[in-house]
Amino acid sequence: MTDDAPTLPPHIEETIKALARLQAQHDQQASPLQRVVDSLTARAARPEFVSVLALLVLSWGGINLGMAWLGRAPPDPPPFFWMQGMIALSALIMTSLILTTQRREDQLTGQREQLTLELSILSEQKAAKIIALLEELRRDHPGIHDRTDAQADAMSEPADPQTVLDAIQEAHGGGNSATSISEPADQIIR
Repeated sequence: MTDDAPTLPPHIEETIKALARLQAQHDQQASPLQRVVDSLTARAARPEFVSVLALLVLSWGGINLGMAWLGRAPPDPPPFFWMQGMIALSALIMTSLILTTQRREDQLTGQREQLTLELSILSEQKAAKIIALLEELRRDHPGIHDRTDAQADAMSEPADPQTVLDAIQEAHGGGNSATSISEPADQIIR
């Protein structure tokens, strides 16, 4: 690391470390079998794997067709019954691997979403407290003209997450997605 490299503020470094700990904890909780499944899924997700599969299928067909053309009995003559069975079995195994890996990744995503939600609620509460303190300072300071600011008064009250959730669900018809997601938030909450 050079002396000219910018340094991160301590609170950002702590955030990065916390996210790394979350990932490490998630990885440590994986069973040995889950690690094997993750490794196989990662390997199958590479373009080289598709190339190898295509090469195997073409070779299998080519060898069997070539043997038939040379007058020899191919081990799997067209329509390649054994190759179809192996492809179907491979597809079943790959589907299971992908679903298992996706389920585990969804758990990590859920933890991240929960962390994001909690931090968002905390940030909203902090912002409401800051607005309330500024409003109090404005009212108490003799050099600042005192006036009523309805918007600042409303923003100084932290939102109740359950009330907001209920309003969103009501606006969406109790979970019905008939209301457009792109509708502005102030229209949803009203």
